[in-house]
Amino acid sequence: MAEFVIKMADERGRVLEQVEDGYSASEVRERFAQQGYLIYSVRPRSIFSTGELRLPQRRRVKVDQFVIFNSQFLTLIRAGLPILNALELLLKRQRNAYFRSLLENVRDRVKGGEVLSSAFAAQGVFPKLYTTTVLAGEKSGNLEEVLNRYIGFQRMAIAFRKKVQASLVYPALLFVLIIAMLTFLITYVIPQFGKLYEQISQEKTLPALTVFMLSVGQIAQKYVLIILPVFAIIAALLWRWSQSNSGMRAIDRVRLKTPLLGGIWLKYQVAVFSRMLGTLLSGGLPLVPALETAGSSIQSKTVADSILTASQRVREGRALSRSLEETGKFPELAVEMIEVGESTGALPAMLTSVAEFYEEDVQTALTAAMSLIEPIILVVMGGIVAFVLLSLYLPIFTLGAGGIR
Repeated sequence: MAEFVIKMADERGRVLEQVEDGYSASEVRERFAQQGYLIYSVRPRSIFSTGELRLPQRRRVKVDQFVIFNSQFLTLIRAGLPILNALELLLKRQRNAYFRSLLENVRDRVKGGEVLSSAFAAQGVFPKLYTTTVLAGEKSGNLEEVLNRYIGFQRMAIAFRKKVQASLVYPALLFVLIIAMLTFLITYVIPQFGKLYEQISQEKTLPALTVFMLSVGQIAQKYVLIILPVFAIIAALLWRWSQSNSGMRAIDRVRLKTPLLGGIWLKYQVAVFSRMLGTLLSGGLPLVPALETAGSSIQSKTVADSILTASQRVREGRALSRSLEETGKFPELAVEMIEVGESTGALPAMLTSVAEFYEEDVQTALTAAMSLIEPIILVVMGGIVAFVLLSLYLPIFTLGAGGIR
């Protein structure tokens, strides 16, 4: 999803301008037009969209919390409670104030005659996968089954994501600790050595390497209160740029081209897409809308663009496997398995098999990659630390050898 600045007027004529999440400008425009607002403009949000630097103020419902809500909601519906009564009951038990406010709005819309999928979609924070799945269940009259499939999908996705994150914890912690150690060396240890060498430098000439490192330490200590805010501003600008469509596409292209990790990232996206598409098709959604929903929910913009391109070809009557193959982004094995699923009429089941295969492959490849990356990080950072210490102790070594003149 991206952020858009929407300018509109309410029923009282008050002009409002606010930032909203959406899949496209037209989707945001249509959403608020259905709520009775008069829309003046909808434009993608940039860093200076409102004339000042603003950090995004996104608020999301936690995935775990949303899955628990849907599990309880499904249980109440299966027990025979009407949707409105189930919402009322869960609303009273909801402790999260923000989530409760969203559910209140959903309840009011359903009470006013709006369908459940539309009421959730109007909030602008719930996944499109969820609202589309609920819509398919409403149209087919099988809401319980599609909700159950969505809950199962999210539980497996959460478990898979946690396994991937667990593999990245140690390298990330190692990197942070080494950066902290380097910061301590440059801002504290090096200036202390500078005081030690002040008298020596008046009579003797210090090695050029030591002079350079002492200068770095003095500058870092003297301008630390300026350097840190500058780095913070640069980081904020880069992070803000990374949230824009152009930034996400640029970062994703680099990520996919990264040796070793690029292939893992692609397989991860293929696994997520396959499981998502299989869930939507099993819920009764037609292939083209399911492709569009899955494509718009994928993190990788490159893969998402390829899926949306493939969906246009499928709309024209092409086979899904050939359409995905022509994009040049999907692994050959995934295309072949999808082709078998199409030819046998068991595409949802085959997509689930594709997802399971690539999920296991990602975990194996990530474990192997981390076993290589961890020693590389240690060697590189250890080399940097050794260089710093060598430059600081070089005058002592040369003094002992009679090298300082």
